[in-house]
Amino acid sequence: MKRTFSLWLGLAVAAGLLALTLPTAHAQTPPADKTGKIHGRVINPTGQPQGGGTVSLSTDGGSTLKYSFPVDPTGAYAGEAPAGTYMLVYRNVDTPAGKMVDSIRGIKIVAGVDLAEDDDMSRQEYIDTMSASDKKQLEDLKKENSEALKANSLINLLNADLKVVAQDKKDIDEASATAAQQLGASASKADLAAKVAEIKTAKYTDIQSLMTKDTALKADEPLLWNNLGFAQEGLNENDDAIATYKKSIDIETATKKPRLPVIGSAQAGLGDIYARTGKVPDANAAFDAAAKADPSNAALYLRNEAVIFYQQNNGPAQIAAADEAIKIDPNQAILYYIKGQGLVQNATVDPKTQKIVLPPDCTAAYQKYLDLAPTGPYADEVASILQQAGEKVSSSYKAPKAH
Repeated sequence: MKRTFSLWLGLAVAAGLLALTLPTAHAQTPPADKTGKIHGRVINPTGQPQGGGTVSLSTDGGSTLKYSFPVDPTGAYAGEAPAGTYMLVYRNVDTPAGKMVDSIRGIKIVAGVDLAEDDDMSRQEYIDTMSASDKKQLEDLKKENSEALKANSLINLLNADLKVVAQDKKDIDEASATAAQQLGASASKADLAAKVAEIKTAKYTDIQSLMTKDTALKADEPLLWNNLGFAQEGLNENDDAIATYKKSIDIETATKKPRLPVIGSAQAGLGDIYARTGKVPDANAAFDAAAKADPSNAALYLRNEAVIFYQQNNGPAQIAAADEAIKIDPNQAILYYIKGQGLVQNATVDPKTQKIVLPPDCTAAYQKYLDLAPTGPYADEVASILQQAGEKVSSSYKAPKAH
């Protein structure tokens, strides 16, 4: 099982705003008839929305603010006033009393009309009112903002690709069920296996293509390397996958605050490859490193190790892996089944009774499986083995009804 992660980068934009002298404001409520509406957005000198503050309308050149409207966090404002010609005045939340940030003359409100009017302080007329030091600060802010916007754009692209990868992984997990539905119950095992392989190969290839592109765009993000390693592993490009997982681990370990699940996932990926290629000591070391790096997922990593060795029919390795996983979580029934299946390989036959003689630990493992999963998928198989060995079957097990 692979974990999916997501990237995020925030962008904060700030701009220095001038404060011009403004007479005392007296807000008024417009009459209900013969009014028009006005709406727009306040834009600061960097070209970004300026949230907060108020937009007001004045009929005496700013001496009195007759109608005022709050500016929301996105820079938007809206309101209404009697038909007429006004000066639009913007004041920020921290503008001192008697001051204004910006003003625009000749705003005509028409009855029954909703006027769109932005206060765009990136206009040259406003910039020209700035001092040389303010202009220098503004240019620095624009440069920083441009770089941050580029970074945000890249992060958005990477996040979109990671969503595709997450769906591809889900499709891989569901490939067998999907293929079975498409081929029908009468399909041969060979046809089913071929269809599953086709679906998985397409998804692994898609992930590999996306992550190859994305690691080139942001080579310092371990999440991307983890996903690339996952795809390479799925396509049996094991040497490349090993190098990729190790690169992810090295990058993440070198950060100030390493993300433990990222390291754990990469170590588990190495363990997968080593286990499937018969490198038992390397697999044990990798899965152990995964569990130590990310204790919150230790049970998952060690369970997967036991499952892989079981799939590889490596009896001694699956027994040892199951025992280690049981130490972390003794209530996973599948671990006792895997351990029992490894131990049953050492069973003998009594020459006198012709009954199976199970190793003591094997009987205990099977009995524990039945205790934890009396109706589990392997319950009937386990009960049958115990009965053939003349062992007592757990009282919690319920045999299926005869038809």
